[in-house]
Amino acid sequence: MSSSGLERPQVVAHVQQALNYTLFDCKWVPRSARLLCLGSAARGTGLIQLYELSGGRLALLREIEKAKPIKCGTFGATSLQQRYLATGDFGGNLNIWNLEAPEIPVYSVKGHKEIINSIDGVGGLGIGEGAPEIVTGSRDGDVKVWDPRQKDTPVANMEPLQGESKRDCWTVAFGNAYNQEERVVCAGYDNGDIKLFDLKTMSLRWDTNIKNGVCSVEFDRKDVNMNKLVATSLEGKFHVFDMRTQHPTKGFASVSEKAQKSTIWQVRHLPQNRDIFMTSGGAGSLHLWKYEYPAQRSKKDSEGAEMGVAGSLSLLQNVTLSTQPISCLDWSPDKKGLCVCGAFDQTVRVLIVTKLNKV
Repeated sequence: MSSSGLERPQVVAHVQQALNYTLFDCKWVPRSARLLCLGSAARGTGLIQLYELSGGRLALLREIEKAKPIKCGTFGATSLQQRYLATGDFGGNLNIWNLEAPEIPVYSVKGHKEIINSIDGVGGLGIGEGAPEIVTGSRDGDVKVWDPRQKDTPVANMEPLQGESKRDCWTVAFGNAYNQEERVVCAGYDNGDIKLFDLKTMSLRWDTNIKNGVCSVEFDRKDVNMNKLVATSLEGKFHVFDMRTQHPTKGFASVSEKAQKSTIWQVRHLPQNRDIFMTSGGAGSLHLWKYEYPAQRSKKDSEGAEMGVAGSLSLLQNVTLSTQPISCLDWSPDKKGLCVCGAFDQTVRVLIVTKLNKV
């Protein structure tokens, strides 16, 4: 990569829109110039706002109010034809909405005893083999997997073992969904635990602790043989695990980076290049990173067991947009470099990241 600033990607604030409520999540609507803002109104109800990006502004197309504040959403388990939105709310409810007729959910279940902090979907949008599934992680300590075609009961429930204390689950993500059988869920908790659940064998495949609350986990791709996993933490540090080689005792090789002093709220990989990802921070900043693979991704230890070799990270760009934490972030799946983020200053921002094909 050339060291001249000319070739570095630039993060350009394209449009910003002030909101009169607390924004918790934002999502691009697949195959459209539309985006969603999910959050909590001042009077304690939930809001879904649908915006269209036209020219240099965001036009509000629809506002939908619900009984409970909405914490998180995903399109990951739906078809491109339907584009149904799955949401988790403060009442522990998992709902799936047809945004064309959003009065009554097309699927609804009281999934958890407490707030659903995080949600992810797979098997929809043509991404990932196998059944369409949704995973929810909650303050009640449980991680549950749902098949929207099956009413009321989860197809998997990863709860603390008898006698284990319940930890607040802050983040969940699907991965390894490269054929009909394989699929994993990664979950991060408030005490720094990261757990990797194998849904095929219904077992805990790996766990580790990064010493700090885990704010966000994401695989670089859901629909490939597990490749890389990024986990971000409360104290400004993030870890990239090479998931290709699992050592019997040491687990996965990783590289960590202290990006800033404040919380790293979220990580999102660029849909068109899995080695580039963005982190969003408590200081109102975004950092764009590139992962460089080592010359060899695995080696043998003294006993002859395969172990992974971690790569290195380079910072491509960083920008401060707000005085408040940027709590949510989503890349457009269709337009490379188009991105939306939401911050606690009650502003949603559409960004354009340039020169991504040069890095």
